[in-house]
This record gives sequence, structure tokens and C-alpha cells, in this order.
Amino acid sequence: MWKDRLSFTDIEGIPGKETVSRINRLKDMGCGLLRFAVPDIKTAEIMGNLASQVSLPLVADIHFDYKIALRCLDFPIAKIRVNPGNIKKQHIEQILSKAASKGRPLRIGVNGGSLPMDLRRSIKTGDLDPLEALVVAAEQALALFQAAGFLQVILSIKTSSIADTIKVNRMVADRTDVPLHIGVTEAGPLIAGVVRNTFALHTLLSAGIGDTIRVSLSDTMENEVIAGREILRAVAENKGEKHEGVAVISCPRCGRNSFDTHAFIQKWQPLLYQMRKNVTIAIMGCAVNGPEEARHADLGITGVGTKVLLFRHGKIIKTIDTVEADAAFKDALEKL
Repeated sequence: MWKDRLSFTDIEGIPGKETVSRINRLKDMGCGLLRFAVPDIKTAEIMGNLASQVSLPLVADIHFDYKIALRCLDFPIAKIRVNPGNIKKQHIEQILSKAASKGRPLRIGVNGGSLPMDLRRSIKTGDLDPLEALVVAAEQALALFQAAGFLQVILSIKTSSIADTIKVNRMVADRTDVPLHIGVTEAGPLIAGVVRNTFALHTLLSAGIGDTIRVSLSDTMENEVIAGREILRAVAENKGEKHEGVAVISCPRCGRNSFDTHAFIQKWQPLLYQMRKNVTIAIMGCAVNGPEEARHADLGITGVGTKVLLFRHGKIIKTIDTVEADAAFKDALEKL
């Protein structure tokens, strides 16, 4: 479990209120599903209790011990992620049987750290390219699932390289119609990770490859969700398509600045991304970048000298003192 990210329990075995509250906030921000590592039976049972308390679909990430996956299937956990490379065939078959009886989908996860030993040897001898080995491992897993008649499956092949992520997903997309879950794994800290994910995901999604995405960052889950939303928005805009949800634009501080855009956006960003409205919000620092450059915004706020302006589509709707900015901005948001 991501114990460093969520205060998992308040009482032994009972998910904490803050955990439930944070998951609900992530859903409101646009998170479609949330994956947890489940290393043991105890964690599986806690996660099972958690799944019954939230409406956001939860995914259990299982490695090595098939019994954990079987236990997770006793609860309303939406999906199980398994890596067939580190679970025996007969145990995978048991998971497939129970998942089928419960009507639960499975995600096949493939990565370089858990390839079957024969494929690892083929890489060492030079008989197989590392990326080709990943695709072969995925094909072997899919064949096992198909032989069992199990079709509720999505496939994920992860690497930490932008080029390899793009190449391996193109390779597998050419060979199968199975839905793909895409992302750059271990992408790094906030800025580096956003850049790497954006390049890889934009390239793949623009080519029609990828059905679900994950943004991996060494940062908060909230920032992972925001990054994912903005990547999807960028892909849509590049295609000339509309993307639902709030668009937030803001400017950096400069010599004309009379309004602390950094502090204001840090305070309001989580709430803005929870809004279920198709609007553009502008947080600007001066009169130059305010009503004029952000004229297209449905609501904007900017500083002018010692005052703060609120505007809609370039038209000033209120002039206030800085101390009134939060209250006035909140009121204007609620009226959108």
C-alpha cells in the first residue's frame, strides 16, 4: 500500500477517514481509478474494506503470491493487476477462474524486472532484443488468458525510457487489439516526470495507441492526476477537439507583478480541478496579462497596483482589496 501517500488506517484493519476523503477528492479531480500495491493478505483485507467505502474503482497490484489475488477477489475491488512473469502458470489459471466467476477484469503487467527466466537468458545470449522480449512475454500471457477463455483483460508494458515506451507500445499495438494501459514508469520528479510522460503519452495517444493512462511521478497523486488531465487536454487540442473540464491558465511573476499568482494558484488549484464545469480560469499578475491577454477566460483574477480585479471575457466585474481576493474569487466561481 502507498503508506507514504495515504494514512491507510486509523484503527487496525479499518481504512482511515482521511484516506477515504482523499480518495474522494482524487475522484473529483478526474482520477478514473486508483491502484494500490498489495504485498500481503492483511493489506488485501484492509483494501477490501476500503473498496466498499469509496466509489472510485480500486485496483490491486499483486506480485508473487497468487493467494493475495484470490483474497482480493472476495471484495468489491474493481480490477486485479498481475504479472504472469512472477506467478506460476497453474496459479494464474486459478486467478483467471475466480476472476471470471466474479466478473472482474485483470490487467497484465509486463516489465524488464519480471520477465520469465527463458526470455532473460535469450536477452543475455543476444537471441532476443529486450523490447522484443517484453512483447513476447505479453503475447505468452495473453495466450494463457485466451486459452482459459478469459477476455476481460487490459495489457500494460512499462519502461522508464521515453523512446522504449513509444516503441514497445507501437510494437504490441501492431500485434494485438487488446486494450493498452500506457505510461512511462519511474519517470522521475515533478518537472522531469511531467516532461517525459507528456512526450511519450502525447506521441502514443495522437497515433491512436492507448486506452487508459498512468502518469508516474515522484510527487503527489494530485499532481499525477492534474498532469494526466493536461496531457489529455493537449492531445485533444492538437487534434482540434474539445476536452471537458476546467482549464487553468496563469502567468509567472515578473517586474509588472502586483498579485502573487504563485501563492494564489497553489491555494486554489486542487479546488479548481474538482470543478465539474467546462470553463477556463485565468490567474494573472498584472493589468497587461489580465483582462486583455486572458480575454477568453470565463473567469479571471489579476492585480493592478494595490487592488485586485475580477473579470469575465475581458470585462472587469469587480475591483477589490487584496485581502478580499479569496472570498470574491470563491463567490465568482460559484456563480459560473
